[in-house]
Amino acid sequence: MDTNEARAHLNYLLTLGLRREEAFGPMAINFIKEKTFESGGLLPEEQFSLIMATVQALAEEPKRYNIKLDMLKRAAGLLEKTSFNDQQLARQIDQDIKKTEAELGIYNEAMRPNKSIAQEKQKLIVQCDAPEYFLDIAQKRATSYYQNKFGLSKESKNAQHFGGGARKFDPNNKDIQKEFPGACAPFMNSRTNAFHLMMPFDLKISKTPEDPLDAGMRAYYSKMGYSFPLGFEMGKICSYQDGEILDIELDDPNLLFLSVSKIKEKEFRAPNYPGTPEVPFEYAYPRAVLERTGTLGPYVQLVSNFKVWFDSSKVSVLIQGAPDLYEYGLQGGSGMMVRSHASDKVPAYAENTAQPWQEGLSFNFVNIHLTLGPNTESALIPYNTPLFTVYPVHPTQNFKWASINDL
Repeated sequence: MDTNEARAHLNYLLTLGLRREEAFGPMAINFIKEKTFESGGLLPEEQFSLIMATVQALAEEPKRYNIKLDMLKRAAGLLEKTSFNDQQLARQIDQDIKKTEAELGIYNEAMRPNKSIAQEKQKLIVQCDAPEYFLDIAQKRATSYYQNKFGLSKESKNAQHFGGGARKFDPNNKDIQKEFPGACAPFMNSRTNAFHLMMPFDLKISKTPEDPLDAGMRAYYSKMGYSFPLGFEMGKICSYQDGEILDIELDDPNLLFLSVSKIKEKEFRAPNYPGTPEVPFEYAYPRAVLERTGTLGPYVQLVSNFKVWFDSSKVSVLIQGAPDLYEYGLQGGSGMMVRSHASDKVPAYAENTAQPWQEGLSFNFVNIHLTLGPNTESALIPYNTPLFTVYPVHPTQNFKWASINDL
């Protein structure tokens, strides 16, 4: 963009500003942030005018004060280079800077949580097949997944700073599009500030056995209230347990097939699944997970061997399907772990006091429950996609809902 083009664009933006067009603010700030704005030959007066017009267009929200402060300081630096520099205008800008700094300080202080008496952090102690993957690598992959999926473009980030004025119907103008999931802090916090369970291999759940993934497949009869593991014998469906041929057609709507791929996460390590000449390492862990997987009614129960120890008097553990499973054609189960696993075997409870660190702790397993969504025949979940989300929460006995009228 040469000087003539830069000046023409600036004049166009100032015209939008005079008309109070919704697109002015986002387009102006985009231009101000470009190198052309300073190096394109624009006069200091022109730069100053656009910056001050942009400041006036910013939304009157404290969270916009950082950019407002930056714009005001840039304007103050330009003022002495302009032909209309005078003490009164300089004093006005300086006062605006000090006022904005003070208001920003009030806002930041209000947003900063009060420091109370330091409490010991609650530890959730995990036993699992691959600690490095589940506790570290998977969490990094989840963060990248959500940031890549919901990250805002430069234009939409800038558009967040403006609003409140008169609007015109202009749905295809990308400069003013700002209503995205990634712009909602609670929406993003529920994803980026949570703990996620995923697998280092692809998963496929379908109602037919066609095109299974390469590491293996299991079949189940699965419906609300009843499920049963199945196998194949000479082209016939049979019991997985004793091989009895069953009178089930391949188009039975209650059939469910689960297949897995080889490991695709390059950093995955599982010392207990080293692989053999018959089953290479990249297939050993997926096949082990597949072998121990079962069903619970209409849900595939992916046994992750992810065991959590926690002090149930101080923390409960909410587990549920990852927020975006529906986009893959799946639904996830949900539940609240408030004490030790109620249906485990006696040896597991004996283990509860075998080590000093286990004293007073409850334990439970986070198994991943998935089922196909309505009108969905098949769902493929790529590796490192969040499957289940884990949230530590306060036990119900530790808090109380109260009306402000009762205070």
